[in-house]
Amino acid sequence: MARQARHDLTQGPILSRLIAVALPIMGTQFIQMIYNLTDMFWLGRVGEGALAASGNGGLFLWLSMAFMMIGRMGAEIGVSQSLGRGDEAAARRYSQTALAVAAGLGLFFGMVLVIANRPLVMWMNIKDPAVIDDTAKYLMYVGIGIPATTLTGVFTGTVNGSGNSRVSFWCNFVGLSLNMLLDPLIILGFGWGVAGAAIGTAFCQWIVCLLFMLAMKFIKSRPFAQYTFFKKPEGALARQIFRWATPIAAESFFFTLLTMPVAQMVNERGTTVMAVQRIGSQVESLTWLVGGGFASAITAFVGQNYGARRWTRIHKEFRISVMVMVCWGLGVTALLLFGGSALYELFLPGNAEVNAAGVTYLRILCACQLLMCLEGVGSGHFRGVGKTFRPSIASIASNIIRVPLAYFMGRQFGINGIWWAMTSTAILRGIWIFGWYLLVARGLPRQDNPPADGAPILSEG
Repeated sequence: MARQARHDLTQGPILSRLIAVALPIMGTQFIQMIYNLTDMFWLGRVGEGALAASGNGGLFLWLSMAFMMIGRMGAEIGVSQSLGRGDEAAARRYSQTALAVAAGLGLFFGMVLVIANRPLVMWMNIKDPAVIDDTAKYLMYVGIGIPATTLTGVFTGTVNGSGNSRVSFWCNFVGLSLNMLLDPLIILGFGWGVAGAAIGTAFCQWIVCLLFMLAMKFIKSRPFAQYTFFKKPEGALARQIFRWATPIAAESFFFTLLTMPVAQMVNERGTTVMAVQRIGSQVESLTWLVGGGFASAITAFVGQNYGARRWTRIHKEFRISVMVMVCWGLGVTALLLFGGSALYELFLPGNAEVNAAGVTYLRILCACQLLMCLEGVGSGHFRGVGKTFRPSIASIASNIIRVPLAYFMGRQFGINGIWWAMTSTAILRGIWIFGWYLLVARGLPRQDNPPADGAPILSEG
């Protein structure tokens, strides 16, 4: 099946092509954020402990993103670059190999959460026995959905890389909408609390995975006419996928791993502070979910044009992306600066202590939102051209710095010192990644030179 013209990112108006890919991805991220906020809304009716348990469990879900990213980014980069140079067969083979890799990784990490949930929770230094029990239950049930998440990541990378991100939007829209409908029933109606939230999440993750499988086989705008789910991975392609995706997976893994010591410092200060961070991090996701979604669109756009060696489109798209993300970053900054009280009142009404602490938390975090958006622009471009090692190094290094800085500032200035440590290292990461890409972009060709023979372009990891 020839790729439909509207999904070919190497032709046509740059802004409209970029928006066509970016909006569904950002829409998916918005739905995810709304679901997270809905989940918190109902868990908040159970109590602060329920919010704290789901927040601590969420750290291990973030850890699973490292495994998901290997399949997703391997598929996204491989598919986009292959289609850009006109090699549809290679694009399909990259996707199928990434799927086999993702299946093994998802089964492994899912079993870890199901079997070893309590030892993992005890490491978090939580003081409240009820929160410990709820967090362990949460991890046990969400572990069942981890394989679905890693498989879905490959399907997402495949359709995004092909330029048809709307498929991902609709599959996730159905699954997340179902999850939002189930939440009040299983959390409050059945009285399952935190365990109910986890069960609903795992169930809907498998629904989304099934919808993607149906889409890959039957919808008219599917990326490939023929697609086999259970295919032996090709060694050469698997190695290339790991070269591309391992730095990204390591970045995600170390981000979460290094967040855990900081979370321990937060948890030592009690359930109220844990609830403040749980709500605040979801509000702040307006930046990193949307920024990450836009970065995925950039990766697909740059990947296709890199495969086609259309350098002028890449340089023009960069300028457009910077303008869009600056506007978004400034908008979120204003929301965190002036709207904190209303946001916390929505989730824990009448809790003056949480509200006051939450307003301070968001006002500190607003200092890094603009640079987090620009970080997404730089990372998306690095990934599109296959240079995934560079933004990962910057991210890992800044997160390593965060741990001792949070310890020192927490001892000197209390909980607000920890918030400032988080903000300052996010600022460092944004400056580092965006500034590094500016230097790299100066060395990219300025004139187009489309490949004549369709030979693959293997880029560094």
